[in-house]
Amino acid sequence: MINSLTHRGPDDKGSWIDKCGLAMGHNRLSIIDLSSNGSQPMISADGRFVISYNGEIYNHISLRKKLEKDSAHIKWRGTSDTETLSNCIMFYGFAETLKLLQGMFAIAAWDQKLKCLFLAVDRFGEKPIYYGLQKNSFAFASDLNAIKQHPDFGQLSIDRNSLGLFFKHNCIPSPFSIYKDVKKLRGGEFLKIDFEKDISPNIQSSTYWS
Repeated sequence: MINSLTHRGPDDKGSWIDKCGLAMGHNRLSIIDLSSNGSQPMISADGRFVISYNGEIYNHISLRKKLEKDSAHIKWRGTSDTETLSNCIMFYGFAETLKLLQGMFAIAAWDQKLKCLFLAVDRFGEKPIYYGLQKNSFAFASDLNAIKQHPDFGQLSIDRNSLGLFFKHNCIPSPFSIYKDVKKLRGGEFLKIDFEKDISPNIQSSTYWS
């Protein structure tokens, strides 16, 4: 899945795997902090959250100042907006952080303590996240081709209703995709996916902006 997205981020790649079976991968296009301090997936300062993120947080410098003002007592490792994002999630929580962000983004955040995954896109859905559940495997990616690399998603079939939407609108609007059983996050929406052993993931959708 990571290798299929090399063209999206040729500067660096990384992966992180939890012992529970959740895996996160990232291909990096270095823009703000070119050093390894901006590499992803990135772990928050307290070690609780693991972040993989695509996009740009325009107000990340002011968010750093806010964290310092609110006594987060963070020892910064670098100057990337990814580190700002991870520590905002650590200090303010995922849902509250989304309300503070100005930018275009697709975010995946794994909470190691609660064993739940958060997925979110910006207010207008400029940066996409596709996701689906097949054979009790949950997969997500910023590109449909990456999801198709997962062994349980290799035989996806075309959604004929989505074809109709494409011919009507010249695009396929969220939450649909061209494939059955694969959806796309709406702008201003985030998901919380709870994982429990031997139980199908519990997916909850919320809107943080309208």
